[in-house]
Formats: sequence, C-alpha cells, structure tokens
Amino acid sequence: MSYTVNVYGREVICASCVNAPSSEETYDWLKVLFKKKYPEADISVNYIDIDHDENFSDYDEELIEQINNNELFYPLVTINDEVIQDGYVQLKPLTKWFEKNGVQ
Repeated sequence: MSYTVNVYGREVICASCVNAPSSEETYDWLKVLFKKKYPEADISVNYIDIDHDENFSDYDEELIEQINNNELFYPLVTINDEVIQDGYVQLKPLTKWFEKNGVQ
C-alpha cells in the first residue's frame, strides 16, 4: 500500500506556533524522517503552499478554509487525507498512525 503525507503551510510562521518549526522545515524533517524510519514503505511526502499552489482538490480547499477560519492551524499534516496534526507537529502521533496501519 502507498501512503501520501501532505504538509499544508505558509511561508509565514503561524502566530500560535511562534517557537515551532516553519511549515517548510516540518516538510523537510518529515521527508527525511519517514525515509529513515520506514525505508521499505511507499511513503510520499508533499508540501502544499496554501497561498501559492494551484489546482487544489475539493478536500484541499476545505482544509485551507478551516485554516483561514482558524479552525485548524498550519503546518497541517494529513496522511491519506486524514488529518493527523496541526500547529506544533510532533513525531509520536505520526508514527502511531503508521504503526496502527501496519507500517513497520
């Protein structure tokens, strides 16, 4: 099975996440981390710039609207279109999701 990790973010750091890594830093960290932690798994990590990218899916538009309405924070991480974390992203919830779904 393949897994798609999307990191939604902006160039500007979230006001509620001042001491947290930026969205792009979170994307870079996850890209390297998943390759090392799950080398056999088919995991693609994508960065979605919510201010500059185009051709958003309806699901992307829905998440971006929630971010713009302060219902969700960025960086926002989804795995296979399931919201896992927003704001200050930490490793444990992400690895728990993969382990729960049989990725070793």
